[in-house]
Amino acid sequence: MDFRVKLPKIRVVPPPEERFSSLVQGADQAEAFTGKLLDKVRPYAERVRALRTRLATLAVALLAVWLFMHVTFGANGMVVYRAKRAEYQTLQKDIDQLQKENADYTDQVTELKTDPKRIEKEAREQFHYARPGEVIYVAPDRPAPAPATNHTASK
Repeated sequence: MDFRVKLPKIRVVPPPEERFSSLVQGADQAEAFTGKLLDKVRPYAERVRALRTRLATLAVALLAVWLFMHVTFGANGMVVYRAKRAEYQTLQKDIDQLQKENADYTDQVTELKTDPKRIEKEAREQFHYARPGEVIYVAPDRPAPAPATNHTASK
């Protein structure tokens, strides 16, 4: 095992004047390098600036088309909304009709429980009941019409 303690290297920092002078000496080289780099990049930058409005217009147009398609045909788009709305209206009509039928049946049940004239009417119609001295006439069922004979198939 190595138990030696390693100390960091001690650096001597030059005074501020020397640091500034070294920075100024390197500035000419940095400025020359930057100038060369800008000369190489300038034609591309000008081309990008010229195409910037076209690219932005194209991007906005694509976004608008995508947004239109999503709003129209998306999972909760207008097409789905209209289909669900039509289904809702159909179901609402069915519910109203069933509630009306239910109310009619409830009225019939209450009449059959309380109204003696209604009870008598149902007894006469369904069970052919009659009061003493009355005669009931029942018409016979009509015979089913014979199918028309057509001899055109045998020719």
